Amino acid sequence: MSVATMTLFHSPASPFVRKVLVLLHETGQTDRVALKTINLTPVNPVAELNEGNPAGKIPALRLADGTVLFDSRVIVEYLDDQHVGNPLIPREGPARWRRLTLAALGDAIMDAAVLTRYETFLRPEEKRWDAWVEAQLDKVRRGLAHLEQEHVAELSSVFDVAAIGVACALGYLDFRMPEFGWRERQPKLAAWYAQVNQRASMKATDPALT
Repeated sequence: MSVATMTLFHSPASPFVRKVLVLLHETGQTDRVALKTINLTPVNPVAELNEGNPAGKIPALRLADGTVLFDSRVIVEYLDDQHVGNPLIPREGPARWRRLTLAALGDAIMDAAVLTRYETFLRPEEKRWDAWVEAQLDKVRRGLAHLEQEHVAELSSVFDVAAIGVACALGYLDFRMPEFGWRERQPKLAAWYAQVNQRASMKATDPALT
């Protein structure tokens, strides 16, 4: 068993954190990273998290030398460079940019869903902006429709950075927005998700079970 030399500041409910955790499981690196739970809201900064991470974002990864990496995309790429198996991010060529672009769509769906959660759950009801919420939900709908129409076969080809990001986005919708009903509109995507959601890495990081 490896000794943990890195610390991941995390919240189990964050889909961006989950993306990092899934990659750790998929690449056999979980023993190398100690988890530090952070209870964070947009109006509740955490001093320990902000050290070396002025954006105050989670996930943040503190390396053995004290360097802090933040933003899930940076952390995922760093960790993918640290293992000896097949890379989950193509190293070069058109495949790299295609998979990173698809991963970015997963991130965009997560981002819109998280912002919706903040607006509808954390903001006082009398201050909520319904048109803004609907605009965020439209981003989610467009992203899911594009995945359904163009990318299910590609997602099915390999469980890499793109598939991980999309799976975590769908998991967050189920966790925080179960009434959204995306499966009825995206049956092919739903079938793909049902399959990948049985992976050990997805089960181990399910926010409903942690």
